[in-house]
Amino acid sequence: MFDLRESGPQLLDGPVGPMEVLIDLPKGPAAGIAVVAHPQPLLGGHATHKVPHMLARGLAEAGWLVARPNFRGVGRSAGAHDAGLGETEDVLALCAVLREIRPDLRLALIGFSFGAFVLARVARSMAERATPPWRVCLAGMPTGDVDGQRRYDTPGGIPDALVVHGELDERVPLKAVLDWARPHAQPVTVVPGADHFFTGRLHVLRSLVLSHMETS
Repeated sequence: MFDLRESGPQLLDGPVGPMEVLIDLPKGPAAGIAVVAHPQPLLGGHATHKVPHMLARGLAEAGWLVARPNFRGVGRSAGAHDAGLGETEDVLALCAVLREIRPDLRLALIGFSFGAFVLARVARSMAERATPPWRVCLAGMPTGDVDGQRRYDTPGGIPDALVVHGELDERVPLKAVLDWARPHAQPVTVVPGADHFFTGRLHVLRSLVLSHMETS
């Protein structure tokens, strides 16, 4: 049974079968629930990748209950990669369960790379249903044509979103993100000298995300 009182990997009944979710518990009462999403599975992304792992650890230390889903076909999660469409459905189902179990806690979405693309879609869907997340953090988010001959139609106008991008991102050019942001006047925080994985600058990303989550 899916239990938010237990840390570690758990299985949730998802839209296409079991969904593996890693739970990180805070030491004291939870400040809220943070869903942290991982990078592109086709390139080896998973819930224990260094970026989502670092963010989850920082959030748990800051008092957040963290849920890290493995996307379809990753770990013990059923299904096959669905280019973000099925993954959006899965995360929406996860968020519904989290809200049902702990309706007293605010919900935040934090995604990196492909995970940021998925959570942008999740945030847009929630906003359209008048149940928006409390905060959204999107780092290294793909949009438009990116490295590897993939195209991402990323929704814009995400409420309360912190968008962070590396100046030297080799997979998603900074220009693509600025072109995405411009129509909605969406601010983008640029980390100078950072590549796609924020190598040597993960502490900067961690600080930006935690500061955004502390905003009242």
